[in-house]
Amino acid sequence: MAEKRVCQNCGYELKGRADQKFCSDLCRNAFHNQMNSDSNNFVRNVNNTLRRNRRILEKLCPGDKTKSTKGQLSNDGYNFNYHTNIFRTKKGLEYVFCYDFGYLDLPNDEVVIVKRKDYVD
Repeated sequence: MAEKRVCQNCGYELKGRADQKFCSDLCRNAFHNQMNSDSNNFVRNVNNTLRRNRRILEKLCPGDKTKSTKGQLSNDGYNFNYHTNIFRTKKGLEYVFCYDFGYLDLPNDEVVIVKRKDYVD
């Protein structure tokens, strides 16, 4: 006798196709939403910090490039310990990016904030 097949989300007995895994679209979506959720607090907190950092850079840089200060970034809640990548130019300058927005350290606590276009082009 064939083994009883059940929905991977709710356990309801499946009838129909042999490769069926879920009893309904609702169960399929619920299963995948739970699998893809940030169930780990550490991961969720890092992702929230990265999103907040990006929003701060975006707010301060409405165009493609602007100047600000590290103090202003800090006052707005920017966390300098979290970024997505570092871009080094041929001249040796180091841009710290949070997704498509980044900054370059300048003397006297100043920074240049830029929007990187080649991420979307």
